[in-house]
Amino acid sequence: MEKHRVVITGLGIVASNAIGLDNYEEALRKGKSGIKHWEELDKINLKCQIGGVPELSSINLGDHLPRLLAEKLTNKGVLYAMLSGVEAWRDAGLEPNTDTTDYDSGMIFGAGDLSFDSFINRDFPAYPIDNGQSRRLGSRTISECMNSGGAAYLNSVLGLGNRIQSNSSACITGSEAVLMGYEYLSQGKAKRMLCGSTEGDGRYIWAAFDAMRVLCSNSNENPSFGSRPMSDSSSGFVPSGGSGALVLETLESAKSRGAKIYGEILGGHVNSGGQRNGGTMTAANPEAVVDCIKRAISIAGIDSSEIDLINGHLTSTKGDPAEIRNWVTALGRSGEDFPLINTPKSMIGHAVAGAGSVELVASVLQLKKDFVHPNLNVENIHPEILSEIFGGCIPTTCLEREVNTIIKANFGFGDLNCALVLRKYKEV
Repeated sequence: MEKHRVVITGLGIVASNAIGLDNYEEALRKGKSGIKHWEELDKINLKCQIGGVPELSSINLGDHLPRLLAEKLTNKGVLYAMLSGVEAWRDAGLEPNTDTTDYDSGMIFGAGDLSFDSFINRDFPAYPIDNGQSRRLGSRTISECMNSGGAAYLNSVLGLGNRIQSNSSACITGSEAVLMGYEYLSQGKAKRMLCGSTEGDGRYIWAAFDAMRVLCSNSNENPSFGSRPMSDSSSGFVPSGGSGALVLETLESAKSRGAKIYGEILGGHVNSGGQRNGGTMTAANPEAVVDCIKRAISIAGIDSSEIDLINGHLTSTKGDPAEIRNWVTALGRSGEDFPLINTPKSMIGHAVAGAGSVELVASVLQLKKDFVHPNLNVENIHPEILSEIFGGCIPTTCLEREVNTIIKANFGFGDLNCALVLRKYKEV
């Protein structure tokens, strides 16, 4: 069976430091932080009182979404998905199907736990379900809480008729959705797929992470310093919400309609460490991480020496040095030979299920525009990292330089791993 080349033709973004592609690119280049102190977290005695929340108040929702949905939807994870998805679709030069169904286009759009977000916005626990007044829940409770809610509401606007799916695989959700879309298109089962992921934000889901003692709790007075991946003072991740979306398209389809092309997906791989050999619910099995990266590179048909930039997972936790060791082992590159490495988490925090897609949008922008965004707050690099790679591989200012090949990876709860290889598009 012929394998189709798959390119990226559209991008959309809702992040804590910017909403919209142009704003996001500018924020990445300038190293703008979207992490702030939230008084409501102080009032409920969370140890971590900082987080990244996209500023929906900075835009008029009615300018981007159908008026009725913009006015009625309360689940921010759903709203983030719709905003990023519609932007990506239009950025690809496409318009929503108002009267017909587009059977050549589909969607894989993942989510974490949208029900947490609905609990906040609907004050869900106050509803007297046990007193026989369940009708007070309203008609949108299920559709906004279900993991497929983001994809379902987004498709009510776009009218896509091919495969519509919502995956949920912890922190690899976004990158996995893109890999699934790539594999589907490479088999010729559709012309294009809208792929991405979303995560809401707020006190309920953040309180659950706070209870696990995995969040940063020593930067409440200095929020923008809270997320510091690869730093010797990293103390936990900073939670955030957001959504990224990418339009993937077969090369034939993109060329037939004269679409702009951001880059090409060469391949990728997803696996699990089985929660064995050091892997647990919250820690990665290093052998599986290395295997995932190596297989992604092999499937992409490249040599590790060709990689210009790693966009890592790097959560600003004690797992960062282990991740760097895994990259060194998988690539067979260390010291000054190691590629440049960055992550937007230092600016936007960790968007959990939304992380992979939000970070992939950053990766594609760097690939297309030939720059490498800075890592914030790593003036003092962790000594275990410096024992593996040259400190200059971790840029702290924006670099204007050619970027041809990027590898993007995410690692998630449940010992899950996903890696993707992206390359600047070139005619063969």
